[in-house]
Amino acid sequence: MAFAEDTRLALTALAANKMRSLLTMLGIVIGVAAVVAVVSIVQGLELMITKELQGVGTTFIEVAPDLGPRRPAMAGRRVKLTWDDGKAIAEKVPGIRLITPVLQGRTTLKYGDRQHAPPALQGVNQDYPEVENHTVDRGRFFSRVDFENRRNVVVVGRRVVEELGLGAQPVGKEIYVGSYPATVVGVMEEKGQSLGRDLDDVAYVPFNIAVSLFGRDAGDAIQLDLQAASAAAVDRVRDGIEQVLRQRHRIPAGEANDFTIQVQDELLKTVGSILGNVTAVVIAVVGVALLVGGIGIMNIMLVSVTERTREIGLRKAVGARRQDVLSQFLIEAVTLSLAGGAIGLALGYGMGVAAAHLLPGWPPAHVPLWAVGVAFGFSALVGIFFGSYPAGKAARLDPIDALRYE
Repeated sequence: MAFAEDTRLALTALAANKMRSLLTMLGIVIGVAAVVAVVSIVQGLELMITKELQGVGTTFIEVAPDLGPRRPAMAGRRVKLTWDDGKAIAEKVPGIRLITPVLQGRTTLKYGDRQHAPPALQGVNQDYPEVENHTVDRGRFFSRVDFENRRNVVVVGRRVVEELGLGAQPVGKEIYVGSYPATVVGVMEEKGQSLGRDLDDVAYVPFNIAVSLFGRDAGDAIQLDLQAASAAAVDRVRDGIEQVLRQRHRIPAGEANDFTIQVQDELLKTVGSILGNVTAVVIAVVGVALLVGGIGIMNIMLVSVTERTREIGLRKAVGARRQDVLSQFLIEAVTLSLAGGAIGLALGYGMGVAAAHLLPGWPPAHVPLWAVGVAFGFSALVGIFFGSYPAGKAARLDPIDALRYE
């Protein structure tokens, strides 16, 4: 009963000074809104990337040339990763189910009097759809026979179909890929946009055709994507790939690899680490706003204690205990903080949704439950921490001195 009465008195006091209460909450509102907005945007991005990486399965492995700074002993060596390396890996490393080279470049596609240069033209082999879990929507992907016989075929994304005006039946039409005439044999399933990139604005040609288009140097620095036979085989396959490539690249013992090998779990950890660091930095900066908001609450509560000194004295004179007064003022401080946190949460989510819509290709905002808990928990802690001193000061007032206060 005492707690209920203290709560009623606290809410009545806050309602009596609506504007002051609102201004007091402002620092909390701004701080929580900023944190939630950033978290919602970053979490939406992380959720999208995680889904994409999980889409290729737990057996996915990516091998790429390490083009970063080299050690002195390797400084003059040109970094290479070739399809011959890929074929050696497939031959010598047990536990590999599928492997494809990935050579990416840009060139202009032409159909009639229309032309279009997609951001990505990829040279791959027939295993690409299964390796990347990206299937064909219409027609087919090129086959092993197409690949081995160097047939001029191409598979395109939906955006390429639209830009070239290939119509409702694009399969079978002849287009130019650079200077090469090629037959459209398939259209990939739609993937949409991501971070401003249209994932459907892409074309795929057999790897050897891509090497002819972009030159031998481009074919010496490719990416290898593969699928292990099972999740249990991933570590063994990774170790086997490292051993084969170190032997083929003649890397002395003790020297760093000139290639990188990443499995799905590592890619997820890397993404999570980067985005987590971004979130932590922003939260730390925004924490200053919450600190200012907490100081504002403490100042206003001290003013409130001074203004209501006679009221406190009267309550004590009629039997209110110190803990009753302490509880009343502490409830006021926590209520201000929680109300500010709730408003900030709604405002921050709205800001995150708006920002996600304004950024082309950005995934929808996502606020995880832990972010809601942190917002309310931190708000409550701010109220308790910064409200404790004013509440304690009110509770310690002598009733006689308080009643005499003018």
